[in-house]
Amino acid sequence: MRTELFVTPENIYSKAKDWLDILEPFGRTGRKLVLKPESCALVVVDMLRYFAHPEGRAYLPSTAAVIPVIERLLGKWREIGGTVVFTRHCHRGPRDLGMLGKFFRDYIRCDERDSRIIGELTPLPSEKVVLKNTYDAFFHTGLDEYLSRRGVGQVLVTGVLTQMCCETTARSAFVRGYEVYVPVDALTTSTEELHIGSLRSLASGVAVMTSADEACGG
Repeated sequence: MRTELFVTPENIYSKAKDWLDILEPFGRTGRKLVLKPESCALVVVDMLRYFAHPEGRAYLPSTAAVIPVIERLLGKWREIGGTVVFTRHCHRGPRDLGMLGKFFRDYIRCDERDSRIIGELTPLPSEKVVLKNTYDAFFHTGLDEYLSRRGVGQVLVTGVLTQMCCETTARSAFVRGYEVYVPVDALTTSTEELHIGSLRSLASGVAVMTSADEACGG
């Protein structure tokens, strides 16, 4: 997979503004929706050593920019006692690769170091960690039932990769009746082209585009 360093900790906030300007024409249908952190689950998708640590096998350089942004969101959600969910994508062996095995030669093994969530975003003992083996965090994971029990009606999707697990999870939440919000500066992928393309698709009828600042209340 080709990767590029398209955003850094120094320019991520100006980039977010540029991205939101690009996405504005596509997101007009969602303007009437209002994010309410108390009833919105913060979903941190696959921020694993595999993707988000310089020694990870599929390191994405742009994760260095989004880690502090996700940390800020975590701080806000923990402060208000909101619902936080982490996902860990991993496989127990070749037999549970499914279609991913036809697209990728490498895979994340559940018992390897690269499958761990990075230290900066370590879940609290009270926070839900969902194991998944495909792009969709809702598929055969019990996540929908967990959120329903907690009275959650909205999700804020962050993490990696924008056009794969994040977008699929956002769409899956949408079809299950959740209001979906995406902070454009709290998720990333391998290239800016893929990032913007995925966000544009979601903005056109699935998710409300926002920023971490807006999600945290300014």
